[in-house]
Amino acid sequence: MGRPFGCLIVLLGVLLASVGVIVLWLIASLFGLASAEGPLADLARPAGLVTLLVGLAAGVAGIRLTRGVAGPLGDLVDAAGAVEGGEYATRVAVPDGGPAELRKLARAFNTMTERLEAADASRRGLLAEVSHELRTPLAVIRGNLEGLIDGIYPADEAHLRPILEETEVLARLIEDLRTLSLAEAGSLPLHREATELGGFLDDIASAHRARADGAGIELSVDVDDDARATSVNVDPVRLRQVLANLIDNALKSVPRGGHVRLQAESAAGGFIRFAVVDDGPGIPEELRAVVFERFTRAPGSRGSGLGLAIARAIVEAHGGRISAGPGLDGVGTRVILELPTA
Repeated sequence: MGRPFGCLIVLLGVLLASVGVIVLWLIASLFGLASAEGPLADLARPAGLVTLLVGLAAGVAGIRLTRGVAGPLGDLVDAAGAVEGGEYATRVAVPDGGPAELRKLARAFNTMTERLEAADASRRGLLAEVSHELRTPLAVIRGNLEGLIDGIYPADEAHLRPILEETEVLARLIEDLRTLSLAEAGSLPLHREATELGGFLDDIASAHRARADGAGIELSVDVDDDARATSVNVDPVRLRQVLANLIDNALKSVPRGGHVRLQAESAAGGFIRFAVVDDGPGIPEELRAVVFERFTRAPGSRGSGLGLAIARAIVEAHGGRISAGPGLDGVGTRVILELPTA
Protein backbone atom coordinates (compact mmCIF):
# COMPACT_ATOMS: atom_id res chain seq x y z
CA MET A 1 0.00 0.00 0.00
CA GLY A 2 3.04 2.32 0.29
CA ARG A 3 3.46 2.98 -3.44
CA PRO A 4 -0.14 4.12 -4.14
CA PHE A 5 -0.12 6.51 -1.21
CA GLY A 6 3.32 7.77 -2.22
CA CYS A 7 2.01 8.49 -5.71
CA LEU A 8 -0.98 10.26 -4.21
CA ILE A 9 1.29 12.50 -2.12
CA VAL A 10 3.41 13.33 -5.17
CA LEU A 11 0.30 14.24 -7.20
CA LEU A 12 -1.04 16.44 -4.43
CA GLY A 13 2.37 18.07 -4.16
CA VAL A 14 2.35 18.86 -7.87
CA LEU A 15 -1.14 20.35 -7.57
CA LEU A 16 -0.15 22.53 -4.61
CA ALA A 17 3.04 23.66 -6.36
CA SER A 18 1.01 24.59 -9.45
CA VAL A 19 -1.46 26.61 -7.45
CA GLY A 20 1.40 28.28 -5.59
CA VAL A 21 3.13 29.32 -8.79
CA ILE A 22 -0.07 30.86 -10.19
CA VAL A 23 -0.83 32.68 -6.93
CA LEU A 24 2.68 34.12 -6.70
CA TRP A 25 2.60 35.26 -10.31
CA LEU A 26 -0.78 36.98 -9.78
CA ILE A 27 0.47 38.71 -6.62
CA ALA A 28 3.57 39.88 -8.42
CA SER A 29 1.46 41.24 -11.27
CA LEU A 30 -0.95 43.05 -8.92
CA PHE A 31 1.81 44.83 -7.02
CA GLY A 32 3.83 45.58 -10.12
CA LEU A 33 6.63 43.25 -9.13
CA ALA A 34 6.48 41.60 -12.53
CA SER A 35 6.24 43.49 -15.79
CA ALA A 36 3.18 42.79 -17.88
CA GLU A 37 5.32 43.09 -20.96
CA GLY A 38 8.63 41.70 -22.03
CA PRO A 39 10.29 38.29 -22.42
CA LEU A 40 9.72 37.31 -18.76
CA ALA A 41 5.98 37.95 -19.01
CA ASP A 42 5.80 36.09 -22.30
CA LEU A 43 7.35 33.05 -20.63
CA ALA A 44 5.48 33.36 -17.33
CA ARG A 45 1.98 33.29 -18.77
CA PRO A 46 2.24 29.99 -20.74
CA ALA A 47 4.39 28.45 -18.01
CA GLY A 48 1.76 29.30 -15.42
CA LEU A 49 -1.00 27.95 -17.63
CA VAL A 50 0.89 24.70 -18.23
CA THR A 51 1.62 24.39 -14.50
CA LEU A 52 -2.05 24.92 -13.71
CA LEU A 53 -3.13 22.27 -16.21
CA VAL A 54 -0.58 19.80 -14.84
CA GLY A 55 -1.77 20.52 -11.33
CA LEU A 56 -5.41 19.98 -12.29
CA ALA A 57 -4.54 16.71 -14.01
CA ALA A 58 -2.63 15.64 -10.92
CA GLY A 59 -5.60 16.53 -8.75
CA VAL A 60 -8.00 14.49 -10.91
CA ALA A 61 -5.64 11.51 -10.90
CA GLY A 62 -5.23 11.80 -7.15
CA ILE A 63 -9.00 11.84 -6.58
CA ARG A 64 -9.47 8.77 -8.79
CA LEU A 65 -6.68 6.95 -7.00
CA THR A 66 -8.14 7.85 -3.62
CA ARG A 67 -11.57 6.57 -4.64
CA GLY A 68 -10.04 3.33 -5.98
CA VAL A 69 -8.38 2.68 -2.62
CA ALA A 70 -10.94 4.13 -0.23
CA GLY A 71 -13.88 2.05 -1.50
CA PRO A 72 -12.30 -1.40 -1.02
CA LEU A 73 -10.74 -0.30 2.27
CA GLY A 74 -14.15 0.79 3.50
CA ASP A 75 -15.56 -2.62 2.54
CA LEU A 76 -12.76 -4.32 4.48
CA VAL A 77 -13.45 -2.20 7.55
CA ASP A 78 -17.17 -3.06 7.40
CA ALA A 79 -16.40 -6.76 6.88
CA ALA A 80 -13.99 -6.78 9.83
CA GLY A 81 -16.74 -5.33 12.00
CA ALA A 82 -19.09 -8.12 10.88
CA VAL A 83 -16.50 -10.79 11.73
CA GLU A 84 -16.02 -9.16 15.13
CA GLY A 85 -19.73 -9.70 15.66
CA GLY A 86 -19.42 -13.42 14.90
CA GLU A 87 -20.45 -13.40 11.22
CA TYR A 88 -17.68 -15.71 9.99
CA ALA A 89 -19.33 -16.25 6.61
CA THR A 90 -18.44 -12.66 5.67
CA ARG A 91 -16.38 -12.24 2.49
CA VAL A 92 -15.16 -9.19 0.56
CA ALA A 93 -14.94 -8.74 -3.18
CA VAL A 94 -11.41 -8.81 -4.56
CA PRO A 95 -11.06 -5.63 -6.65
CA ASP A 96 -10.28 -6.13 -10.33
CA GLY A 97 -7.98 -3.13 -10.46
CA GLY A 98 -6.20 -0.92 -8.00
CA PRO A 99 -3.06 -1.64 -6.04
CA ALA A 100 -1.83 -5.25 -5.97
CA GLU A 101 -1.38 -4.98 -2.20
CA LEU A 102 -5.08 -4.22 -1.79
CA ARG A 103 -6.07 -7.32 -3.78
CA LYS A 104 -3.66 -9.40 -1.70
CA LEU A 105 -5.20 -8.02 1.51
CA ALA A 106 -8.72 -8.88 0.31
CA ARG A 107 -7.71 -12.46 -0.54
CA ALA A 108 -5.97 -12.86 2.83
CA PHE A 109 -9.07 -11.58 4.61
CA ASN A 110 -11.29 -14.10 2.78
CA THR A 111 -8.89 -16.96 3.62
CA MET A 112 -8.95 -15.92 7.27
CA THR A 113 -12.75 -15.86 7.45
CA GLU A 114 -12.98 -19.24 5.69
CA ARG A 115 -10.76 -20.76 8.35
CA LEU A 116 -12.69 -19.06 11.14
CA GLU A 117 -15.95 -20.39 9.72
CA ALA A 118 -14.53 -23.93 9.45
CA ALA A 119 -13.17 -23.78 13.02
CA ASP A 120 -16.51 -22.54 14.33
CA ALA A 121 -18.37 -25.34 12.52
CA SER A 122 -15.90 -27.87 13.93
CA ARG A 123 -16.38 -26.50 17.43
CA ARG A 124 -20.16 -26.69 17.15
CA GLY A 125 -19.97 -30.23 15.77
CA LEU A 126 -17.66 -31.32 18.58
CA LEU A 127 -20.00 -29.90 21.22
CA ALA A 128 -22.93 -31.77 19.69
CA GLU A 129 -20.96 -35.03 19.51
CA VAL A 130 -19.70 -34.73 23.08
CA SER A 131 -23.20 -34.02 24.33
CA HIS A 132 -24.44 -37.12 22.56
CA GLU A 133 -21.65 -39.28 23.97
CA LEU A 134 -22.23 -38.04 27.52
CA ARG A 135 -25.96 -38.61 27.40
CA THR A 136 -25.89 -42.44 27.47
CA PRO A 137 -23.61 -43.05 30.51
CA LEU A 138 -25.29 -40.24 32.44
CA ALA A 139 -28.70 -41.78 31.74
CA VAL A 140 -27.51 -45.17 33.04
CA ILE A 141 -26.00 -43.63 36.17
CA ARG A 142 -29.07 -41.53 36.85
CA GLY A 143 -31.50 -44.41 36.31
CA ASN A 144 -29.65 -46.74 38.65
CA LEU A 145 -29.18 -44.10 41.35
CA GLU A 146 -32.86 -43.16 41.26
CA GLY A 147 -33.78 -46.84 41.56
CA LEU A 148 -31.49 -47.24 44.56
CA ILE A 149 -32.79 -44.10 46.29
CA ASP A 150 -36.42 -45.07 45.71
CA GLY A 151 -35.77 -48.58 47.04
CA ILE A 152 -36.63 -50.24 43.73
CA TYR A 153 -33.14 -51.75 43.44
CA PRO A 154 -31.14 -53.23 46.31
CA ALA A 155 -27.72 -51.69 46.90
CA ASP A 156 -25.89 -54.83 45.74
CA GLU A 157 -23.06 -55.41 43.31
CA ALA A 158 -25.39 -56.12 40.39
CA HIS A 159 -26.81 -52.58 40.57
CA LEU A 160 -23.73 -50.71 41.78
CA ARG A 161 -21.31 -52.14 39.22
CA PRO A 162 -23.05 -50.57 36.18
CA ILE A 163 -22.74 -47.18 37.87
CA LEU A 164 -19.01 -47.74 38.39
CA GLU A 165 -18.56 -48.92 34.80
CA GLU A 166 -20.32 -45.90 33.34
CA THR A 167 -18.27 -43.51 35.49
CA GLU A 168 -15.17 -45.20 34.05
CA VAL A 169 -16.57 -44.62 30.55
CA LEU A 170 -17.01 -40.94 31.39
CA ALA A 171 -13.49 -40.70 32.80
CA ARG A 172 -12.00 -42.26 29.65
CA LEU A 173 -14.05 -39.99 27.41
CA ILE A 174 -12.93 -36.88 29.28
CA GLU A 175 -9.28 -37.92 29.22
CA ASP A 176 -9.49 -38.79 25.51
CA LEU A 177 -11.02 -35.41 24.74
CA ARG A 178 -8.31 -33.66 26.74
CA THR A 179 -5.55 -35.56 24.92
CA LEU A 180 -7.11 -34.88 21.53
CA SER A 181 -7.65 -31.19 22.18
CA LEU A 182 -4.04 -30.75 23.33
CA ALA A 183 -2.73 -32.61 20.30
CA GLU A 184 -4.85 -30.70 17.80
CA ALA A 185 -3.75 -27.42 19.40
CA GLY A 186 -0.10 -28.45 19.10
CA SER A 187 0.26 -28.41 22.90
CA LEU A 188 0.51 -32.13 23.63
CA PRO A 189 3.63 -32.60 25.80
CA LEU A 190 6.00 -35.22 24.39
CA HIS A 191 8.67 -36.63 26.71
CA ARG A 192 11.06 -37.97 24.10
CA GLU A 193 13.79 -40.42 24.89
CA ALA A 194 15.92 -42.90 22.98
CA THR A 195 13.86 -46.10 22.72
CA GLU A 196 15.14 -49.43 21.38
CA LEU A 197 12.39 -50.94 19.30
CA GLY A 198 13.07 -54.64 19.81
CA GLY A 199 12.32 -54.89 23.51
CA PHE A 200 9.75 -52.07 23.32
CA LEU A 201 7.54 -53.91 20.80
CA ASP A 202 7.97 -57.25 22.57
CA ASP A 203 6.72 -55.65 25.80
CA ILE A 204 3.63 -54.24 24.08
CA ALA A 205 2.77 -57.63 22.57
CA SER A 206 3.34 -59.39 25.91
CA ALA A 207 0.82 -57.08 27.59
CA HIS A 208 -1.87 -58.32 25.16
CA ARG A 209 -0.77 -61.96 24.93
CA ALA A 210 -3.07 -63.33 27.63
CA ARG A 211 -6.11 -61.67 26.11
CA ALA A 212 -5.22 -62.91 22.63
CA ASP A 213 -4.67 -66.46 23.87
CA GLY A 214 -7.96 -66.38 25.73
CA ALA A 215 -9.77 -65.35 22.55
CA GLY A 216 -8.00 -67.99 20.46
CA ILE A 217 -6.14 -65.36 18.39
CA GLU A 218 -2.49 -65.63 17.38
CA LEU A 219 -0.59 -62.44 18.25
CA SER A 220 2.90 -62.24 16.75
CA VAL A 221 5.72 -59.68 16.51
CA ASP A 222 7.66 -59.31 13.26
CA VAL A 223 10.56 -56.82 13.42
CA ASP A 224 13.37 -56.82 10.86
CA ASP A 225 16.96 -56.83 12.06
CA ASP A 226 17.62 -53.19 11.18
CA ALA A 227 14.52 -51.97 13.00
CA ARG A 228 15.15 -54.19 16.04
CA ALA A 229 18.56 -52.62 16.53
CA THR A 230 17.30 -49.08 15.89
CA SER A 231 16.86 -46.55 18.66
CA VAL A 232 14.18 -43.94 17.97
CA ASN A 233 13.67 -40.61 19.70
CA VAL A 234 10.01 -40.82 20.74
CA ASP A 235 7.72 -40.50 23.72
CA PRO A 236 7.50 -44.20 24.65
CA VAL A 237 4.33 -43.73 26.70
CA ARG A 238 2.47 -42.02 23.84
CA LEU A 239 3.75 -44.47 21.21
CA ARG A 240 2.75 -47.39 23.42
CA GLN A 241 -0.71 -45.80 23.73
CA VAL A 242 -1.05 -45.69 19.93
CA LEU A 243 0.14 -49.24 19.26
CA ALA A 244 -1.82 -50.68 22.19
CA ASN A 245 -4.99 -49.02 20.87
CA LEU A 246 -4.41 -50.49 17.40
CA ILE A 247 -3.81 -53.98 18.81
CA ASP A 248 -6.88 -53.64 21.02
CA ASN A 249 -9.02 -52.71 18.01
CA ALA A 250 -7.64 -55.66 16.06
CA LEU A 251 -8.31 -58.15 18.86
CA LYS A 252 -11.90 -56.90 19.11
CA SER A 253 -12.57 -57.44 15.41
CA VAL A 254 -10.72 -60.70 14.69
CA PRO A 255 -12.70 -63.91 15.25
CA ARG A 256 -11.34 -66.97 17.05
CA GLY A 257 -8.59 -68.60 15.04
CA GLY A 258 -7.53 -65.29 13.49
CA HIS A 259 -4.17 -63.54 13.45
CA VAL A 260 -2.86 -60.15 14.58
CA ARG A 261 0.70 -59.07 13.71
CA LEU A 262 2.72 -56.20 15.11
CA GLN A 263 5.38 -55.29 12.55
CA ALA A 264 8.26 -52.84 12.27
CA GLU A 265 10.81 -52.24 9.53
CA SER A 266 13.23 -49.58 8.37
CA ALA A 267 11.87 -47.26 5.69
CA ALA A 268 13.46 -44.80 3.31
CA GLY A 269 14.18 -41.25 4.38
CA GLY A 270 15.17 -42.03 7.96
CA PHE A 271 11.77 -43.42 9.00
CA ILE A 272 10.62 -46.52 10.86
CA ARG A 273 7.42 -48.07 9.56
CA PHE A 274 5.15 -49.75 12.12
CA ALA A 275 2.09 -51.76 11.17
CA VAL A 276 -0.68 -53.62 12.95
CA VAL A 277 -2.18 -56.17 10.58
CA ASP A 278 -5.17 -58.46 11.14
CA ASP A 279 -7.32 -60.82 9.08
CA GLY A 280 -10.65 -59.67 10.50
CA PRO A 281 -13.61 -58.23 8.60
CA GLY A 282 -11.74 -55.04 7.66
CA ILE A 283 -12.87 -51.42 7.73
CA PRO A 284 -16.40 -50.88 6.38
CA GLU A 285 -16.30 -49.06 3.06
CA GLU A 286 -18.40 -46.17 4.33
CA LEU A 287 -15.88 -45.50 7.12
CA ARG A 288 -12.62 -45.68 5.16
CA ALA A 289 -12.52 -41.98 4.34
CA VAL A 290 -13.27 -40.87 7.93
CA VAL A 291 -11.70 -43.62 10.00
CA PHE A 292 -9.30 -41.16 11.71
CA GLU A 293 -11.95 -38.52 12.39
CA ARG A 294 -13.42 -37.91 15.85
CA PHE A 295 -16.29 -40.15 17.00
CA THR A 296 -15.99 -42.54 14.05
CA ARG A 297 -17.07 -45.97 15.23
CA ALA A 298 -17.75 -49.30 13.60
CA PRO A 299 -21.32 -50.64 13.95
CA GLY A 300 -21.83 -52.18 17.38
CA SER A 301 -18.73 -50.58 18.91
CA ARG A 302 -19.02 -49.25 22.45
CA GLY A 303 -15.82 -47.25 22.28
CA SER A 304 -15.68 -43.47 22.34
CA GLY A 305 -14.70 -43.27 18.68
CA LEU A 306 -11.67 -41.16 19.61
CA GLY A 307 -8.94 -43.81 19.62
CA LEU A 308 -7.82 -43.48 16.00
CA ALA A 309 -8.20 -39.69 16.06
CA ILE A 310 -5.87 -39.62 19.07
CA ALA A 311 -3.49 -42.02 17.34
CA ARG A 312 -3.26 -39.72 14.32
CA ALA A 313 -2.72 -36.67 16.52
CA ILE A 314 0.09 -38.36 18.49
CA VAL A 315 1.81 -39.66 15.35
CA GLU A 316 1.64 -36.24 13.68
CA ALA A 317 2.96 -34.60 16.87
CA HIS A 318 6.03 -36.85 16.43
CA GLY A 319 6.42 -35.62 12.85
CA GLY A 320 5.07 -38.86 11.40
CA ARG A 321 2.09 -40.03 9.37
CA ILE A 322 -0.56 -42.73 9.70
CA SER A 323 -2.83 -44.51 7.24
CA ALA A 324 -5.20 -47.47 7.10
CA GLY A 325 -6.08 -49.92 4.37
CA PRO A 326 -6.69 -53.59 3.58
CA GLY A 327 -4.55 -56.27 5.19
CA LEU A 328 -2.70 -59.16 3.56
CA ASP A 329 -4.18 -60.22 0.23
CA GLY A 330 -6.89 -57.59 0.68
CA VAL A 331 -8.27 -59.30 3.80
CA GLY A 332 -8.66 -57.56 7.14
CA THR A 333 -7.02 -54.28 8.11
CA ARG A 334 -3.51 -52.86 8.05
CA VAL A 335 -2.80 -49.65 9.96
CA ILE A 336 0.59 -48.18 9.11
CA LEU A 337 2.42 -45.43 10.97
CA GLU A 338 5.79 -44.01 10.00
CA LEU A 339 7.93 -42.12 12.48
CA PRO A 340 11.28 -40.39 11.95
CA THR A 341 14.15 -42.08 13.73
CA ALA A 342 15.49 -38.70 14.89
